[in-house]
Amino acid sequence: MASSTSEPATLRKSEEDDDEDSKPSAEDEDTGAHVAPIVRLQEVSVTTGEENEDVLLDLKAKLYRFDKEGNQWKERGVGTVKLLKHQETSKIRLVMRQNKTLKICANHLVLPSLSVQEHQGNDKSCVWHAADFADGELKEETFCIRFASVENCKSFKEKIEEITKSQAEAVGESAEAVTAANLIEKLSVESKENEEKKPGAKKAPLSEEEKKELDE
Repeated sequence: MASSTSEPATLRKSEEDDDEDSKPSAEDEDTGAHVAPIVRLQEVSVTTGEENEDVLLDLKAKLYRFDKEGNQWKERGVGTVKLLKHQETSKIRLVMRQNKTLKICANHLVLPSLSVQEHQGNDKSCVWHAADFADGELKEETFCIRFASVENCKSFKEKIEEITKSQAEAVGESAEAVTAANLIEKLSVESKENEEKKPGAKKAPLSEEEKKELDE
């Protein structure tokens, strides 16, 4: 009798174990549901305005500007300073952007008059004046830039000097060419006038309009 009461319990236990084994686990169960991303990201092309320019110099640095009102140097940003040459106009400008945000903290042309000097005996820093357009309006600024190494500071200074020297020479050659052209034109006019003043020199025939004016 005791065995007959215990046997069904054992069987039920065995059947329950079989049922548990036959059930799919949470990992194996396939719900068939498709989880879509919450946000769809679209590829956006970013333009910097530097697409038509060639990079002449690219260095990491920290930039400061001199605040005249506070009579002190204020940090403009840490980032990359570049010297860029336009592919069509050949104009060269200095551009510096802050890291991550890419906000412009310096943007001005490199002109023959630009002079870069060592800052108070610090061979890692340079100072210069320029008409800057970083804030959307042209303003006279005094900048100081500091590099991580003496070599980078030297490369920056030498590249600026190389560019300004080349521009000054080009301006000089252009001025000489204009002066020469004006001189040649002047000599040509004087020569023509002298020829007309010579005795027996034939004058150019009068035009119909000139004849009418003389008749009147």
